[in-house]
Amino acid sequence: MALYNPPMAKQDCDQIIDARWVLPVAPVNEALEEASVAVGDGRIRAVGPREAVHAAWQAPTVCRLPDHALLPGLVNAHGHAAMTLLRGFAEDAPLAEWLSQHIWPLEARLVSEAFVRDGTRLAAAEMIRSGTTCYSDMYFFPEVSAAVAREAGLRCQAVFPIVPFPNAWSDGVDDALHKGMALHDTYREHPLVTVAFGPHAAYSVDRPDLERIRTYADELEAPVQIHLHETAAEVADARAEHGVSWIGLLDQLGLLTPRLQAVHVTQADADEIAALAQGGVSVVHCPHSNLKLASGICPVATLHDAGINVALGTDGAASNNTLDVLAEARLASLLAKISTGDTRRLPEARALEMATLGGARALGREAEIGSLEAGKLADMIAVDLGAARFQPVYDPTSALIHGAAGSAVSHVWVGGRALLYDRALMTLDEPAAIAAAAAWLEQVRN
Repeated sequence: MALYNPPMAKQDCDQIIDARWVLPVAPVNEALEEASVAVGDGRIRAVGPREAVHAAWQAPTVCRLPDHALLPGLVNAHGHAAMTLLRGFAEDAPLAEWLSQHIWPLEARLVSEAFVRDGTRLAAAEMIRSGTTCYSDMYFFPEVSAAVAREAGLRCQAVFPIVPFPNAWSDGVDDALHKGMALHDTYREHPLVTVAFGPHAAYSVDRPDLERIRTYADELEAPVQIHLHETAAEVADARAEHGVSWIGLLDQLGLLTPRLQAVHVTQADADEIAALAQGGVSVVHCPHSNLKLASGICPVATLHDAGINVALGTDGAASNNTLDVLAEARLASLLAKISTGDTRRLPEARALEMATLGGARALGREAEIGSLEAGKLADMIAVDLGAARFQPVYDPTSALIHGAAGSAVSHVWVGGRALLYDRALMTLDEPAAIAAAAAWLEQVRN
């Protein structure tokens, strides 16, 4: 007698998304054609061929994206979000002049909670529209940036700035540490916001204060983000003053750990790269900002060869001028090729990984975000590759990296919640953010 085996009941989930291509990034960084993702309780329940997902899962909502690539949300691993209000203010100035004669004096006069709130809202709208679901923000009034992130539904690493002089947010290092650690306590278990220490740079924060930051960060198991080796002049000054580079100094202080996020690193010799690798440090590459300020080119291919995780950051809009992470991925890929003379360096799939999982690793969140894997948080974006400029699509990863795809983002989800749906912002009042920026434009001009 033949036994009858009834089909197993389908499992329930909240939503199934069908896409022309799904790019999971991990565990395999290859595009899946005609694939689907099942989402439930804010997490990814399944990723795979469309028929297989629909055979095992059922949902009240099915989102069909016939011309789209579905991929992990982008991670902007370094920026100064409120500086959208200074976009285009001081163009074509070298870094030292740009900071000391233009940006810092203007910030001293204008930065306030209102400035940060309005600038960060404008940044949040821009980031969502270009596919960022998680951003790191090093700026004054980090509690405001964290509040805007919650309001917008974005994930945020709020990096509280530590500088040795009075500013709009703190009276100096002691005050910054006090306020920053209180902010860390506030968000200790928050699903969207984490808090990191943000010493501006090794050249601007004294050695005893860097030692204190290391001690507190170790105690709290908190990340530290720092501008490091941004220019050749900065590194030469370190060697003249201390006999070692700033990387060497941070190594002496015990700051080269997996929790350190080293931003820029346009200059590094073999010994310094070895020290970064041994410490497990992540480097955040900001190619547009580095080129615009003529700071240098991060040796990404060499860092990858050494086993160093490299993430991408836009830096602030005042030195970029956009917050488009896919544009950073494209430029990073091109710079790696021209700087090494090897067209095979930093291929498109690796550039996409830097923009997603690489950023998640840098921020210590790779167990939760950065790839489309069952069990991870449902932070995803869809990019419409149906436009003429993408055709024909031989390789969706290439189209994403080299096709100016940031402007083609149609959907954004964070934890399964739609922040952008069919190009409509769901959590932010974009016209109000634009109007606020126009009001600040008049203040800056005056």
